[in-house]
Amino acid sequence: MSQTLLTAKNIAHKFDYELFTNVNLEVKERESIAIVGRSGSGKSTLLHIFSTFIHPNRGEVTLLGKNIYSLSEEKTEKIRRYDLGIIFQAHYLFKGMTALDNIEIATLLANEKIDNELLERLEIRELMKQKIGELSGGQQQRVSIARVLSKKPKIIFADEPTGNLDKETAKLVMDVLLEYIERNSAGLILVTHDAEMAELCSKSFKLEQKVLKEIV
Repeated sequence: MSQTLLTAKNIAHKFDYELFTNVNLEVKERESIAIVGRSGSGKSTLLHIFSTFIHPNRGEVTLLGKNIYSLSEEKTEKIRRYDLGIIFQAHYLFKGMTALDNIEIATLLANEKIDNELLERLEIRELMKQKIGELSGGQQQRVSIARVLSKKPKIIFADEPTGNLDKETAKLVMDVLLEYIERNSAGLILVTHDAEMAELCSKSFKLEQKVLKEIV
């Protein structure tokens, strides 16, 4: 029986205005969830709440069996290091270092080893000796994704991971992410504007008029 990786209950948040209210979501092992919606609807904020980076105004998030907003910063940081994979639109790679160095840092911190098969699947193995500044934006994004997956996270939070990629490369990246969660009994929450990428996921939700609703 599949374990539940994340449960969000009655999540509400606002800045100068209310973004969303009464958001509920559950993610199980081997499940991929897409969240779509207009720019400014709060998709990225919701992803940051699920992934420990923003405390909601109301509600609770249980992540890997722990109520994450009742944990100490030390315990939260441990979850981030070993169990969470965060893929942002910005790559946050170390520009002066090689692609291999960037991936090695993540694996060392998580006590894991580099997966050469993963590098092959992402079509970046021949780029490992190149400096990040020498790579195209699409190559940098795939190195960033390899760095995240090399940690062997239990749940992946991805904010527009294919937004700057051509269709063929975007499909390759999605295939790799979906293969990863299947092989590792992991989960994926994906924020995207791309309907084609969303349709590849197990379930799709739309954040609209302050409410998250499943698309059926």
